[in-house]
This record gives sequence, C-alpha cells and structure tokens, in this order.
Amino acid sequence: MVGIIGGTGVYDPAIMEDAHNQVVSTSYGDTEVTVGNLQGRRPVAFMPRHGGDHSVPPHMINYRANIEAMYKLGVKRII
Repeated sequence: MVGIIGGTGVYDPAIMEDAHNQVVSTSYGDTEVTVGNLQGRRPVAFMPRHGGDHSVPPHMINYRANIEAMYKLGVKRII
C-alpha cells in the first residue's frame, strides 16, 4: 500500500474509489486516515498533514502518530 501525506491545499480524497475514513490508534495518539483505491487497482492511505479542516499548525502536527498509523495500515512507501 502507498501512503500520501498531503500538505497545504491537498485535501481531495475524491481521487480515490471506495474511500472510507479510519481512525488508527497509535502509541502517540489517534489519527484519522482515508483509505481507498486509486484508479481501481492500487490501495492508498491518504492523510491531510494539517487535518481535514486545516486546523493543525505545523508545530502541532503529531508526526510520530501519523507515521506509526501508516505503518499499522501496511503502508510500504509514503509520498
């Protein structure tokens, strides 16, 4: 599975089919990831770095939770 961590302005998980939100519990807290298929054939985990509503400032991003969540979902590469 490929993971995408979107930055400012990258919040459109509509590029995925069969997308669903999933809360992943980690050692550093819970984080939300959208999981779906890209072009009907490749599983993708999408995470907006600043939160879906752009409410998380850069110094408050829980990077460790985000990376552990991707690992727990089986992500092998992160873009």
